Amino acid sequence: MKKAVILLSGGLDSTTCLAYAKHHKFDCYALSFNYNQRHNVELDAAKKIAAHFGAKHKIFNLEVNQFGGSALTDTNINVPDYDEKNTHIPVTYVPARNTIFLSIALAWAEVLNAKDIFIGVSHVDYSGYPDCRPEYIKAFQDLANLATKFGVEEGGIKIHTPIIHLSKAETIKLGHGLGVDYGMTVSCYKANEQGYACGKCDSCALRKKGFAEAMIADATRYNVT
Repeated sequence: MKKAVILLSGGLDSTTCLAYAKHHKFDCYALSFNYNQRHNVELDAAKKIAAHFGAKHKIFNLEVNQFGGSALTDTNINVPDYDEKNTHIPVTYVPARNTIFLSIALAWAEVLNAKDIFIGVSHVDYSGYPDCRPEYIKAFQDLANLATKFGVEEGGIKIHTPIIHLSKAETIKLGHGLGVDYGMTVSCYKANEQGYACGKCDSCALRKKGFAEAMIADATRYNVT
C-alpha cells in the first residue's frame, strides 16, 4: 500500500478526505495540529476519527497563537456569527495556516517515504480563505517538488484535494457514500468543552446548509442554550 499523509482537523472536510484516501487503498498517516486554537474538542475528535479509520495519528504542537491576528488563536478577537453579506476575508482566517500545515506535512511525508498528501480544502463552500484556492494548491505543489529530495530525485510528491471543486452538500454526499459518521466530527469555531457546536459561526452555517441541501440528517450536536 502507498503511504499518504492526511491533514486531519477533526472536522467534516478533512474526515471526508481521510475516508476517501482509505477507500483508494492508501496507508494513511493522519496529521493534526495543536496550535492553541480556541478549543481542543476537534483534536479529541481527530483522535477518534483516526482510530476509527485505522490511521496512524500524530498531533504536532505549534504556537502560532504567538502571532495572533485571528479569532481562532486570539481570545481578544470575537468569533462573529455568520454573515452571508460579508465579502471580506473573515477574522477567523489564521495567517498562513495551510502553508504552515502543508510544510510540516511535506516534511513528515519525506520521512515516511510517502509521495501523497491529502488536504480537505474547498473553494466552493468556504469562508473566503486565500489558502483554499486551486491556484494556491498548484503553487504549493510546485514548491513541494522544487524544495524536496523526493521532488528532485524520486518523481515528486502529489497534493491531493478531492473536495476542492465540491460544495459542502456534495462533500457530505461523498463522505456519506464512504460510510463517514459525521456525528464524530467537530467543525464549529466556538464548540464548547462537551463538543456542542454554537450553530451560528461561519463553519456551522455552511455545515447546516450542506446537510440540508444534501437531504441527509445532520448528526451535529448543537448548543441550544
